[in-house]
Amino acid sequence: MTVRHVVAWKLATEDPTERAAQAQKIADDLNALAGVVPEIESIAVGPDVVGGANWDVVLVADFADEAALDAYQTNPDHQAVVGYVRSVVADRVAVDYEV
Repeated sequence: MTVRHVVAWKLATEDPTERAAQAQKIADDLNALAGVVPEIESIAVGPDVVGGANWDVVLVADFADEAALDAYQTNPDHQAVVGYVRSVVADRVAVDYEV
């Protein structure tokens, strides 16, 4: 059973330039975990390109099972990125489902 982890974030800043920079940093930092966190089977993170009422950044990552997802969540390299994300995010939504 593969678990797909989907997360979207709304950034706190109202400034469009700052929002774009923060969204890109989140995407770059999370994408850089591929090959670093062994539990990640695949990961794709990117900023929204349409704007409007959309959320600002999305992550889609696959893990072998729930235990692998849990290991990713607590991995120190992931936690380092989480610290930055929490500092710039206003809201978060997530869904984990089997594929």
